Amino acid sequence: MGHSELLAVERLTVHYGKDTALDIETPILIEEGDRIGIIGSNGAGKSTLIKSILGLVNYEGSIRTRLTVEQIATHMQSNGYTDAMATRHILEAVLNTKISKNQKLRELIEYFEFEDCLRKKYSKLSGGQKQRFTIIMVMMQDAPLTFYDEVTSGLDFETRQKLVEKLVAWYRDRDSSLCIVSHYYEELEQLANKLLILDKGKVVDFGKKEDLFRKYCGRAVIVLNHSPEKETLLKNYVKLAAPPHLIALSCDTEEKEREITELLLKNNIDYRRSSTDIEIIYTNAKEKQRGQVNRQ
Repeated sequence: MGHSELLAVERLTVHYGKDTALDIETPILIEEGDRIGIIGSNGAGKSTLIKSILGLVNYEGSIRTRLTVEQIATHMQSNGYTDAMATRHILEAVLNTKISKNQKLRELIEYFEFEDCLRKKYSKLSGGQKQRFTIIMVMMQDAPLTFYDEVTSGLDFETRQKLVEKLVAWYRDRDSSLCIVSHYYEELEQLANKLLILDKGKVVDFGKKEDLFRKYCGRAVIVLNHSPEKETLLKNYVKLAAPPHLIALSCDTEEKEREITELLLKNNIDYRRSSTDIEIIYTNAKEKQRGQVNRQ
């Protein structure tokens, strides 16, 4: 294994009964400092991949790593903590330390504005507070590799945004590696520098965010809300695959981009320009894969 390589998945198959939950042929390398966004619809194999790496499910194939199990931290979707005691005592018991004596723990509690929750019982915490509690536990491990599985699911937009901003800031200057499973694209745009796209247990693509954008979307993409009128107005331009409520146009040159934006401005149509739009990358990667499958 190279110096910066933390973990390599060479081939991986996981069966649940007769069903194949995961069938990975493309090698997946996780290197120091990687922030990998893992995307795919429900049942794509995202959680199964994490569980395989953690040795929680039986698999066939090869997962090589120089990390011990203790050096991999995980934030999984469900956590059952006892309701009998205050969160302060759960933190101290699980982490085997005293808050008063542990500066790092105090910093995290302050950073995530958790001071007022320490007296509360776990069951009395809100969804956002429970997530912050779990993140504090995960971050205390200071692991070289951390998995976050739907870290903001079930939270309202504002709470989600705040939490993601805190995660982005916390990890900004650290070289720890993260794998983030999320179905919120805007979160991954802020947190991830690489993408692993899974579909039906297979790897659709894996690579740097910019490389995948260029591969599937071109130089830039103009995205606007869909309507039949806009469809007609833009009928001469190359459209990318997009969710039904959107139109996405590929701009392979600056001239093309200028032409499209001038047309939209002249018709008073709102749009956004992006060179990192993960939803459009994901939609087009899947579309291309389907095309290849159908041609076989």
